[in-house]
Amino acid sequence: QVQLAEFGGGVVHAGGSLQLYCVVLDTTFEFNEYDLAWYRPTPGSQQELVAKLRLDGRIRYVDDVKGRFTISRDNDKKATYLQMNSLAPADTATYYCNVYNDCDAYGYWGQGTQVTVSA
Repeated sequence: QVQLAEFGGGVVHAGGSLQLYCVVLDTTFEFNEYDLAWYRPTPGSQQELVAKLRLDGRIRYVDDVKGRFTISRDNDKKATYLQMNSLAPADTATYYCNVYNDCDAYGYWGQGTQVTVSA
């Protein structure tokens, strides 16, 4: 089982910034063959797609983070990043990274990292 480790969560005031990062621990994992995504649960407990970065470079964000969050990757480090700026209390959630591709749509998930934004 491929393991992912997430880091970077914390407590910030509204307007602050955090950078989340997620790294694949398996050194033999072909990270550069996978799409990347970050999710957070909604109040109804469904996972909401926050950001997605496809292998072809296409990026998608949920509307309420556009212009504030940036997803990126570093294939050499087998890592994905989520830069979060202008944070608001509504961004408070546990954020999960996901590494997946067309052959494995469910893919592999990080353990989650908690982001708390105070007013």
